[in-house]
Amino acid sequence: MANVTRFIDEGVRRARIERYFRKELKRAGYGGMDIARTPLGTQITIFAEKPGVVIGKGGKTVRQLTQDLDTSFNVESPQVDVQQVANPNLNAQIMAERLANALERGWYFRKAGSSTIRRVMDAGALGCEVVLSGKVTGARSRVQKFVEGYIKHSGEPSVTLVEVGYATAIKKLGTIGVQVRIVPPGVRLPDAFEVLEPVPGAAMEEKIEVMEVGDELGDEILPASEPEIEPESEPEDHLEVE
Repeated sequence: MANVTRFIDEGVRRARIERYFRKELKRAGYGGMDIARTPLGTQITIFAEKPGVVIGKGGKTVRQLTQDLDTSFNVESPQVDVQQVANPNLNAQIMAERLANALERGWYFRKAGSSTIRRVMDAGALGCEVVLSGKVTGARSRVQKFVEGYIKHSGEPSVTLVEVGYATAIKKLGTIGVQVRIVPPGVRLPDAFEVLEPVPGAAMEEKIEVMEVGDELGDEILPASEPEIEPESEPEDHLEVE
């Protein structure tokens, strides 16, 4: 039971740290984090569109983040590393934040969702899904989905291969939840297959080889011809003539 409690505590701590980074590093284009334990402490890698904003002037911001991780979240010997996102259009968290900002600025939800889908697919993604949940058009809450390409929704591939980003857009009518799911380019899906083109002349060579092997096997398997057996002649009846 102690192991279960420990895993739950680690999950809650990770969720709190994720929420803290989203709030503090919103201007820097926060694109996710990665936590790994090392012999020297806890290595936390922050992915951002603008690493300079995360580091701050003279490293002031990154030192404040390290101090907050140690005091507020009880992270053992935190070591913060900042990396730049190679292509922001393929990062689910960055695209979710951009979409939420567009909705807050007054963009129509259909135009904002379609624009996000188009950017992601033009960047080379295999698939993208955008889900908006909340009061997008009026007083009644609704869910609107935009899908293009190939998306996994269940099984292990949906956890390991699909990147997910969350954000919220606060408007006068209420809060709109934004979810972006992206299948990055170059991902090998479990159900993917390739059809190879036949090589000219290979089929004929294979057929000849099969025929030769069949002839050899036939010579070995077929028994030798048995000699013909002549039928026994019926005995002639000798009649004595008196």
